[in-house]
Amino acid sequence: MLEMRPDCERCGVDLPADLSGAFICSFECTFCADCSDALDDRCPNCGGELVDRPTRSKAKLERFPASLARKFKG
Repeated sequence: MLEMRPDCERCGVDLPADLSGAFICSFECTFCADCSDALDDRCPNCGGELVDRPTRSKAKLERFPASLARKFKG
């Protein structure tokens, strides 16, 4: 199960798990669409490809909540 990290690691913008707009690499590093574009869809941490993160429905979030650990390094 994905962690569904709550923020962009580069700019800190909120990325709710039930909304589209987040991009992840295979290590689950998480970035917003603007930062992913600026990074040319390459993770600055591992060099992996950034792809659309799937969303999690509100019903599933109640039972399987998203991570609360913020990763913004700003």
